Amino acid sequence: MKIPAIALACTAALTLAGCLSPYEERQAGGALIGGGLGFLTAKAFDANSNWVVVSTLAGAAAGTLVARNTADNTCAYATGDGRYRSGPC
Repeated sequence: MKIPAIALACTAALTLAGCLSPYEERQAGGALIGGGLGFLTAKAFDANSNWVVVSTLAGAAAGTLVARNTADNTCAYATGDGRYRSGPC
């Protein structure tokens, strides 16, 4: 019997949740939600398996950054010359 990858990922996330600080839990939750949304979006558009992996990883990265920035209350602002600076939201 094969274990679906999503079930394995959820089990791993719940197992690690006991070892994390609240700040790290927020980032792990953001990664899990972002990765899930990336996966579902790729599947909704009937993407091939390579794009499913890429969109899942990109969603996880974006979810982690959003969770970290909301926890720190920091936002990125464009300086107009192609660079960004961080500051309070």
